[in-house]
Amino acid sequence: MSQTDVPTTAAEDRKLLRRHLSWRRRLPMTERLAVAALMMLFGLSGNTGLNQLEQIQARGGLIMLTLNGATTYFVGAEGETGFEYDLARYFAASIEVPLEVIPVATIADLIPYLQAGRGDFIAANLSRTIARMGDLRFGPVYETVQPVVVYRRGSRRPQSLEDLQGGTLVIPAGTTYAAILHQSQVELNWTEDGEASIEDLLDAVSAEVIDYTILDSNVFQLNRRFFPAVRSAFELPDQQDLAWATRHGDDDSLVQVMREFFHMAAQTGIIESVRQRHFDHVETFEPVGTFTFRRRVRDRLPELRPLFEQAGAEYDLDWRLLAAVGYQESHWDPEAVSRTGVRGIMMLTQRTARQVGIEDRLDPAQSIEGGARYLRSIIDRLPERIEHPDRLWLALAAYNVGFGHLEDARVLTQRRGGDPDRWLDVRDNLPLLTQERWHRQTRFGYARGYEPVHFVENIRTFFEILLWMEGRDHPLLADSAESPTET
Repeated sequence: MSQTDVPTTAAEDRKLLRRHLSWRRRLPMTERLAVAALMMLFGLSGNTGLNQLEQIQARGGLIMLTLNGATTYFVGAEGETGFEYDLARYFAASIEVPLEVIPVATIADLIPYLQAGRGDFIAANLSRTIARMGDLRFGPVYETVQPVVVYRRGSRRPQSLEDLQGGTLVIPAGTTYAAILHQSQVELNWTEDGEASIEDLLDAVSAEVIDYTILDSNVFQLNRRFFPAVRSAFELPDQQDLAWATRHGDDDSLVQVMREFFHMAAQTGIIESVRQRHFDHVETFEPVGTFTFRRRVRDRLPELRPLFEQAGAEYDLDWRLLAAVGYQESHWDPEAVSRTGVRGIMMLTQRTARQVGIEDRLDPAQSIEGGARYLRSIIDRLPERIEHPDRLWLALAAYNVGFGHLEDARVLTQRRGGDPDRWLDVRDNLPLLTQERWHRQTRFGYARGYEPVHFVENIRTFFEILLWMEGRDHPLLADSAESPTET
């Protein structure tokens, strides 16, 4: 079980949340102490006289049941994250209690855990269905997704459920997909696997152990980066309305504050901000690029990994981030040279190389050390008020386009009503530097503002793939860890 306090992923979101914390009446401290005492006196019998919300506040924690996954909850480079997790942190902060997280093994475990009292609510891409309403009380719908049939690249692409006949179809147990298949009236044979995770099923399709599986579109969108051989064949017509769920019963106090929270979060832009943070950078993902990346992880990273690790330790940067930058810049080719004359793994200009004290840009150790030093100098140069991860994404944009052009984009962002300290806002304004009516208002003038946007999005994707590989002891990355560098 993990525990966290108020959200810390984006300063703007916290401002919005603080601004609207008066959206409902909360228990005074003296009243909380009183109900806590009542909980101690009567808690064993379960007859406290308090509603569910009051019990949570008296207990001093909100317990979320979820799944480990890219769309729900996982531990990343900077700690706990995930779309559902980040949204739930804002909800917990709005009722002024810390969030506690219990990840369960499979989808089928979620409802039994909730009914056994091991959590207060489920936040795990759970679809609101009539069948589930007998066991659960749902909050408001916050996302609508489509189930997609997934197949392997290179095999015949199915166009309909009829095309799945004769193939091996395995779906995760505990989902609504079985009901959808039953209602389709297409004669199909399929298996519900109660042990397999979403990643297990995608890996099985990728390895041709099975032919097909079914996933929600948002889950597939985030996970396809890790399995470049899988493709979406077609969408099923049954939309899935996603919502959080509490135990079924007469007490709807928790669901009531959920409704108020989601209304507030929609009005203030918190939901959209969290969605953009987790999904926007993968919209331009190209599977072909990931195939190449994985080959380079196998062929080129082993020799360079110790250099990335050493530079990361020296400049307090994640080595996997530095490796992602190096890959985006040169595909880890020590002799890479661009048309503009930048060179080496980290593609340093002559001016930057002199600035960071690098003599030979084609020497891998010098290039990586120089790139790390340069990136650290940009991070430290940004205003202290800018928080992570916005600080990192802005620094990477400056690494690509130059610090002056980044500052121009931040000025334009502020003039146009955005937050110059927030990557998502600056990202939307960087392309304006290509337009004369905008760049003539800036100090440094024209820049190819689309390039830093793609630069940052690609680095985020490569960084997350490396994180995913290392977190699962992927053999490609494990091989790179075992190979020494020749010096």
